[in-house]
Parts: sequence; structure tokens; C-alpha cells
Amino acid sequence: MTRDRPDRDMRLRDALDDHKRNRDHPTRFPGERRTTAGLFSGSGGRLLHVAPDGTLRDFGYPLSGRSGLADSRFALRLDNPPSDIDWDDDAVRRTDDGTAVIELRDGEQSYHEATALVETGYETPVGRVRRLDLAVESDAGEGHVTRVAFDDADRAATLDASLLVGCTFAPEGRDARVGQLHHARAVEVFHDRERDFLAATDLEVIGGGLPAGPDAVLAPDPHERGADALGDRREEDHLGGHVVASTGFDDGVATVATLLTDREETEREAALDAVDELLAEATDARVLRGLAAGSDTAVSPPAGVPRRDAAVEDLRVLSLLSAPTGLRIAGPDFDPHYVHSGGYGYTWFRDDAEISGFLLGADETFGLGLDDWHRRSARAYLDAQLSDGTWPHRVWPRNGALAPGWANARMEAGDDVEYQADQTASVVAFLARLLDRVPEDDPLAGEVAAAIDDGLDGMIASLADDARPVACQNAWEDAGGRFTHTAARFLDAFSAVAALGPARFERAVEATDRAALLYDALDDLWVPDRGAFAVREYDDGTLDERLDSATFALADAHRAYDAIGEIDEVRRDRLVSHVDATIDGLFHDPDASEVVGLVRYEGDGWRQRGQGHEKIWTVSTAWGANAAAEVAALLAEADDARSESFVDRSRELLDLVGPDGPLTVPGGFLPEQFFDDGTPDSATPLGWPHAIRLASTALLDDLGAFADHGEDPVPADD
Repeated sequence: MTRDRPDRDMRLRDALDDHKRNRDHPTRFPGERRTTAGLFSGSGGRLLHVAPDGTLRDFGYPLSGRSGLADSRFALRLDNPPSDIDWDDDAVRRTDDGTAVIELRDGEQSYHEATALVETGYETPVGRVRRLDLAVESDAGEGHVTRVAFDDADRAATLDASLLVGCTFAPEGRDARVGQLHHARAVEVFHDRERDFLAATDLEVIGGGLPAGPDAVLAPDPHERGADALGDRREEDHLGGHVVASTGFDDGVATVATLLTDREETEREAALDAVDELLAEATDARVLRGLAAGSDTAVSPPAGVPRRDAAVEDLRVLSLLSAPTGLRIAGPDFDPHYVHSGGYGYTWFRDDAEISGFLLGADETFGLGLDDWHRRSARAYLDAQLSDGTWPHRVWPRNGALAPGWANARMEAGDDVEYQADQTASVVAFLARLLDRVPEDDPLAGEVAAAIDDGLDGMIASLADDARPVACQNAWEDAGGRFTHTAARFLDAFSAVAALGPARFERAVEATDRAALLYDALDDLWVPDRGAFAVREYDDGTLDERLDSATFALADAHRAYDAIGEIDEVRRDRLVSHVDATIDGLFHDPDASEVVGLVRYEGDGWRQRGQGHEKIWTVSTAWGANAAAEVAALLAEADDARSESFVDRSRELLDLVGPDGPLTVPGGFLPEQFFDDGTPDSATPLGWPHAIRLASTALLDDLGAFADHGEDPVPADD
């Protein structure tokens, strides 16, 4: 077994339990680890999901290579419960010795300002409890602290309370053949390289437990695991990943820390010192908030940015999903067995480069100070480029190594259809726009120019004689053909390179010629009866006349071409008609809920779970807002009075994915999809729509769309 292939036993047990609970559920896909509720904290490769019921789970394996916590639960233990405690409360349980155990569940969650510090408030039978969760980057590994405090410290002093913690670690993805070492203030759980620590200042280990055996796995009911020991055999305390421990409250405050390390990178004593330091810092809430404010996930837009709350959420999400390399996962990997998806915990060069481009544009408008982000992304793209100038299907974000995928035909001897040419075009477009910002004497400039040069060769190798890309996979990775979206991305990339000019890039004239030929060739995809461009051309030359939100890419591609060529009146009218028709045709307003937005494409049957209608996608809705804004800008530059109506269209769609919109879940995340009844589904948060939302806000601001609406207030620091 290698480090990049974690054992799946633990996840299989959890998946089977979830299957037992949800196999007949109308909107849940059995066996998944859903993140549609709750918030994430992350830093330095650690990505922790904090659920409203208090459960903690690590999702950072793609970012750090360490699996960490499979599950963690918290409860209050009262050794001498007060006489007025309500034993009929569902959250209260009486143990055999008369101790009261109060589960911390159904909390109200929020972020502290522009940080990734998760604050959760619980109403308990013995008073309100406030919990803080923060991932903390450490030289020793990826850390995390949980601070639990009573609002009424005096009341807490009378309760004889302790914090009960039940954790299941899965070093290298394992829950079997795992060992434990019990130190003075910490428990170390290990397999081979990965060593995970649970620590508290006065940690008392109560017990452990082996993973569920065959009888429990095969039983019809799910195997429930809480903050309790699982067995009483002597070896169970040292041969499993489950740890049950407690720590006391000091002045109403209890703190717990976890740390994920690699034995080849961090000595044991250094790791123990690191968790001690984490505990010392976490005791004081003000110190914890200061750590959060100084974290790499805390990015605060400057004053005056319109819809500032949305911008804060967008930057936080994109930072949370980023590895130290700068590459991003598409979203938390909620479907580890790929039963209902192809996985999300990888970097696709399509959406990652699109995100980079959107951030570049928003940074230019708002002055976000993201230069380090842009350079880091560029470096990662340069390192991952293949010898033929293209980029592979997907890679591991932590190191850029090739990840499992199904569209790597350019690396194989097979049919080129199993390749997603738009990904290479998206990277080239971003690199060209970044090169325009980088000084010529910057060492990065030469490397970026060389990558663009090779990327052009890779793109040209994917062109047919008619100047459009050959048949390949589409943006949604579920079909093959000669797609309009692919052609649009090529037009955008050629135009971005051409805009550099021959003084900056030698092949700019060649790129201009390629863009002009492709611009003309797009007429072959026009469908007069629908007033829109086709999704694709089939092998026999006929057109797929359906509407597809991926064709919104035509909008920004034409605006890019407008900077280096001429868009004639006929094409401008067709583009206006296309964006109008696509928004209208994909707009879906089900009667069953308040959710409303755009579906992905006509006839999309993916993850319907018996719904019988295409689901609403946040990517498609945000993309529609962006396309309308791009058309508005194009029309404004041509003094076309229709610009104002497209500004209004863009704002209407942007509101749907805004902080108060129906497609944003509590906490500010944009899930990938929604069922008609309003249930969010799939990867949450998804980075792509967050980036589109930020860029669309910047584009509308450039158009003066927010001039009559004032500015969002800037929150004051605590």
C-alpha cells in the first residue's frame, strides 16, 4: 500500500451504516458523508467539518495526505447532576452510576468575522454552552483546537462538569491494524507514517474500541458510535482508532486539541510539544480569535466592496479548499466510494483555472491583495503541465501528482475523445492574463511565457481543419462531441494570448489569427429556430440543439475577442439572443419550495433520486449571472441601449446565489445542486460558483450597478 491509496475499510463501515439509515430516503444518496449542513475550519492542509450536532470529521486528505478524524463527538458529563435536571430531555442520559451525560447537539453556528473560526452555541439543561473550533497550522503538522465554555462560569463551578470526547482516528485511512500510545496529556493513534494526537491539559482516557465486527456490519440496524467506550477487552484500548476521554472545566472552560503528523517529518516529542502549545493558546478566546485572524484562510475584502458579506464567504471558501501548493479541490469529497459521483477531492484544471481567472479579475477591481495566490496558482500549473503542452484530467492538490481519472487520452495511446481540451485552454487564458500583470524582469514571467508557448501547441493539436476543436469530452464530463463550450474556451485563450501583443509574446499574432478563424467558425453552431448556439456537433455533422449552461462561456469569450478583433452586429445580436434564450430555457421555479435557479442543461438526469426533473445548480445560476454581466459590458462598450436590461438580469440571478438567496445554505456555502423541495445536495461548498459570484460582483461594480444601492457596512472588530 502506498501513501496515496488509503485503506477504505473504515469508510466502508461508515458507508454501510449510512446506507442502512438512508436507503429509502427521497433526497439522500446512501453511503455518503454529507456536508450540506455545518461549517468548515481549515488551515495549512487541514480541512475539518463541524456539523451542527457537534460531529467533527476531517476532509483534508487531498490537501495534506493525512486522513485524521473519521468522527468526533462531544458531551458534558456531570458526576453530581443537579436535582432539577430534566431526565426526560432527549439530550440527557443517565449512566449506571448516576452520572448525567448531556449531548451537545443542534447548535447554532456562525463564523467569527472573516475568519475560519467556527462558533457554535448550544442550549443545554444546565445553561448555554459556547464552542469554538479552529484549524491551526503548525510546524509539527495540521492542528485543530476545540474550546468549550459555559456562558455562566459561576454556574459551571457548581456542576462538577467535565467534557467527554469520543474520537475515531483513521491514520492513513485505516481503522483496523491501528495502534495507540497513551502519553501524560495525549493519546497517539498511529498506523505507519501518519500519527494523530488527541490532547488536553488533564486528559483522562476512559477507553477505546475496535471497529465494528462482521455481526454489526451485517446487522440490519446501523452501528451507532457516540462518546462512549466500545468494549471492555484489554487490547481494545490500544489496538483501535477509537478513543474516549474526558477533560475538566477550569473557570468554565475546557479545551481539546488534535494534531495530524508524519513520523518521517515530525519527532514524537516535537508533536507533543506542539499540542501543548495549541492547548495553551486555545484556553483564551481572544487569543484563539487572534490566531484565526492571522490564519491563511482569513482574507478580508477592503471597505467599499459591494455585497461584502458575499465576498467574505467567497474568499473564505476558496481559501479553505486550497492546498499549500495553491491548487484547490473542487469541493469536500462527500462520496468516498464514488458510488454516486466521480469524486470531488481533486484539482481539475478547468474550474481551478477558471477560479484563478475570476480571482484575478476581482482583484483588479477590488484590490484584494491576492498576488501571492495568483503566483502560487501559476507555479502549480507550470509544474503540472505535460510535455505536449496540455494539462491532465485531474491531480492531487497537495503535490500536483496525477490523480485517478478517466480523461487522460493525451497521456495514453487511445482515442483523443477521452480528453477535456477546455482545461488546457482555461489554464492558458489565465496564464496569459497573469503574464500581462507580471513585470518583464520578474523570473516568473519567462516561465509563464514558455508554458503559454507550449500550451498553444497543445491547443493547436486539438483543432480540426475548420478551426474549431475536435471531438472531446465536455465540461460536465458526461458526453463527447465537438462542444460549443470547448470552442468558447479556445476563443477566450487565443484572445487572451493575442492581447499580450507581439512585443510581450512572440506568437501573439498567430494567436490573433487563430482567434479570428475560430470566431468565424462559431457560425456553424448557430440554431436559428432556438435563437441560440447548439450544445455540440455530433460526428455526423448534425447539431445537438439543447440548451446548456456551459455555453454561457461564449459571453466572456466574445468580450475577450472584442479586445483584439471586431464583433459584427449579427454576432452581437446572436450572442444577446443566445444568453437570453439560455437563461429563460434553463430557469426553473418549482412549486414545492422557495428554491429557484437554473438547471445545468436540458435533459440532465444526474442525481435526480426519482425527482423526475433536472435539478437546480448553483454553478449554472452564477454562470448565467456572469454571462449576463459580460454581455452587458460588451453592449455598453458598443453604446447599445440593451446593456441596462442585461445588468438587471445579472443582478437578479446573482441575488439567487447571494447570502440571502434561496441557493445559499445557512453559514454562507453554495452547494452544487438543489432538489425541487429545497434540499441541498452534492459537494458543499463548491468552489467554482463562489468564484463566479465574486467575479460577477466585480464586473457589475465596474458597470456601476451598485452605485444607487450604497455599500455594505464593514463590521467592526471585537
